[in-house]
Amino acid sequence: MNSYHPSRLSAIYSSSAIRQLEQAALARGHTDLMERAGIKAAELARRIIGNGAAILIVAGPGNNGGDALVAARHLKSWWFRVTLVLAGETAKLPFDAAAALRSWLDAGGAVLDAIPAHGRWDLIIDGLFGIGLARNLSKRYLEPVRHINRLALPVLALDVPSGLDANTGQVFGDAVCATHTLTFIAHKPGLLTAHGPDYCGKLHLEPLGLDPATLLQPSGRLLDETLFSALAPRPRNSHKGLQGSVGVLGGANTMCGAALLAGRAALKSGAGLVYVAPLAEQAPIVDPMQPELMLCSPGQLLAKEHLRCLVLGPGLGQTGMAVGLLKRALEGKTPLVLDADALNLIAATPALQTLLQARNRRDILTPHPAEAGRLLGIGAHDMQQDRIAAATRIAQRYNSLVVVKGVGSVCATPDGRWFVNPSGNPGLSSAGMGDVLSGIIGALIAQHVALKEALLLAVYLHGAAADALVAQGIGPVGMTASDVIEMVRKLLNLGRLAHVQTVV
Repeated sequence: MNSYHPSRLSAIYSSSAIRQLEQAALARGHTDLMERAGIKAAELARRIIGNGAAILIVAGPGNNGGDALVAARHLKSWWFRVTLVLAGETAKLPFDAAAALRSWLDAGGAVLDAIPAHGRWDLIIDGLFGIGLARNLSKRYLEPVRHINRLALPVLALDVPSGLDANTGQVFGDAVCATHTLTFIAHKPGLLTAHGPDYCGKLHLEPLGLDPATLLQPSGRLLDETLFSALAPRPRNSHKGLQGSVGVLGGANTMCGAALLAGRAALKSGAGLVYVAPLAEQAPIVDPMQPELMLCSPGQLLAKEHLRCLVLGPGLGQTGMAVGLLKRALEGKTPLVLDADALNLIAATPALQTLLQARNRRDILTPHPAEAGRLLGIGAHDMQQDRIAAATRIAQRYNSLVVVKGVGSVCATPDGRWFVNPSGNPGLSSAGMGDVLSGIIGALIAQHVALKEALLLAVYLHGAAADALVAQGIGPVGMTASDVIEMVRKLLNLGRLAHVQTVV
């Protein structure tokens, strides 16, 4: 089994943790963070728009505004035509931001208190609010945010698009819709999940010369292609038994396709043997599109002792039979990937919850937002307000690994660690995609990838396959779960997402 250490993944920090990092950096003599941030913002603006352009900079009343003021000074010195709007009271600016304002004025810069009604610019820099915002925007600041959006120009947001919660990705009444976001020091969770990706545009990270993980241990990490190092190369002297066996249990009446999709995904993700046990009364005895799948009865499947993983839930239904089969699986020792109605049954049945909690972290739960809400006893809307907290609570409550699916899928472990996935696109918003993800996870476990690494790699790979399909012109509109299965196989054989262009 190859080992993979999560410290290779980029760190993610909450707003409060970023403040701790800033203080730690100051204690080590890094007193020029605002100057570094401002010049990096100016350099990115120049790359985005080119030399000699007209730029509107909207600075706020805090240190985010100070970053914008530093950027304004540098851009002016490079002969950009800069219009600077400073929202808020100058007398209440923090010390460093006040110093940045004096430097701007000393350089001959002018300050406006509102965005001009008539002006022509090529780019807007949003420096209104950063990670410190923790409440809905007041009327005073809603208007500049909405004015920026009405201008429909390219927008570079500094650290966080103003109005976006840096911790959860929720919107404080309204938020700037940026085309680029330059975030400083480290990634923030709210830029990566919930509404964050829709408001951030293209996300750029500037660590400002710091190595955050040496200053403060992060609790969150960002998935990336280095997860592929968890895959061991296959020996030449290989056989199907060496690649492991996966069982798929589900496919009740009218839902056989869900179980078959999970089985096909497991097979094409490298499992040596894949068994599918549909519950439907008129269950097929062979999959004509994938005859390599071995179809059997649920009882036959649960009696097999050589399975390395059992995927349970795709199309399962919520009948008494389904409850009984799930109970038998939870009483066994085979690692489980639990999806769809398996999760709904667990959420509704305390006895099943007790069995799951006692299995000592041998299982993976893959809920979408509604299922995640049921597992927590809350509505999907409430669950979505803080996806990371919800994923962590589910992992701890059920003593299992979990992925809460959706934009910026969140993986969590019972010990409080969490991971956010940046891959994927709206093409994944169609039927069967969750079934495919479950099958991929099961196949990786069958191939001796440890449970946590199998979950993280499968989630990243699933999204990366969708991205590769879009690059080929297949989606996002009309992308199917079967399309994703085929691309997953290609990427697994490629072995590293860094080389994805050789596929597309």
